[in-house]
Amino acid sequence: MQGNKGRDTSPELAVRRLLHAAGLRYRVNYRPLPGLRRTADIVFTRKKIAVFIDGCFWHSCPIHATSPKTNSSYWLPKLKANLARDVDTNTQLLMGGWTVLRYWAHEDSAEIALAIRNSVDQAVN
Repeated sequence: MQGNKGRDTSPELAVRRLLHAAGLRYRVNYRPLPGLRRTADIVFTRKKIAVFIDGCFWHSCPIHATSPKTNSSYWLPKLKANLARDVDTNTQLLMGGWTVLRYWAHEDSAEIALAIRNSVDQAVN
């Protein structure tokens, strides 16, 4: 599992490149709430927008998720815990006044970047 990247994945880099080219500035791999030990992939601190680009396997994408055939007694609870943690993260951020945007790694980078730009433009702060 050490070979799995926690940040700077190809989908994240593609989206960040497009956002930067559009003139947006953001934090990378940043904790939106000080007491919450979880990081968002892209964070717009002044607008209070946290963006997550979730991998299909790790976050159980409804389209591409697969059930592990080897060592499933380890992987299935781990993947369920990931889902529960995602829900808890969303809840805590929303209660803290943040906007949470979640995208799948298989989605088109240009469409993700456009949606993020629209959200940043519409944010009130």
